Amino acid sequence: MGGHDSGSHHQFTGFQKYFNAYTITGRRNYVLATYGTIAAVILFFKLKPKKQAAVTEK
Repeated sequence: MGGHDSGSHHQFTGFQKYFNAYTITGRRNYVLATYGTIAAVILFFKLKPKKQAAVTEK
């Protein structure tokens, strides 16, 4: 079943220490990174200056 593996102890280093699928903290960091990325993309497109149409004289 999916759940905590109490039989072994995982020692992670580097990137895997903060982003892994074995610990609750690692899974939480994946979720926070995903939400942060989505929020950053939305803010980027909302705050990006609009293109102005070229004005032509009649």
